[in-house]
Amino acid sequence: MINIREATPQDFGAIWPIFHEIVSAGETYTYPRDTTKEQAFKLWMDTPRLTFVAEDDGEILGTYFIKTNQTDGADHVCNCGYMVSSTARGRGLAGAMCEHSQDAAKKLGYKAMQFNFVVSTNDGAVRLWNRLGFSTVGRLPRAFNHPSIGYVDALVMYKWLEE
Repeated sequence: MINIREATPQDFGAIWPIFHEIVSAGETYTYPRDTTKEQAFKLWMDTPRLTFVAEDDGEILGTYFIKTNQTDGADHVCNCGYMVSSTARGRGLAGAMCEHSQDAAKKLGYKAMQFNFVVSTNDGAVRLWNRLGFSTVGRLPRAFNHPSIGYVDALVMYKWLEE
């Protein structure tokens, strides 16, 4: 049974291998591929408003953060980033975390959620975000240099969270 809860600093020991695996592959995030553990902690645990983990029987299999996307007149829109361990993919964790993040966003007072930079070749994520009600509101041509494919588009995806 998947449990999603707020992360503690002590959870970062289990988050780091997931973060490192995904970021060092360079296929979906714009973080430097050689991001250090210390830098990753700041990016994933310190900078966001909240960070969560998804666990099964106490084992952390995925994580996401939520933060305010912009300030002042746009501070009602949040942004999230999600990561799932390669050993746990296909089990519905990303979808569960995205649904959880929408509930968390509403509780935090956000009215909308925006994904600023979804790499277009991340087919699973694009399909999932579409299924969960996100719309592609922008396309950035050749904005991401994929390590094996070359320059590919990035998508801006958005969902209004109010009923």
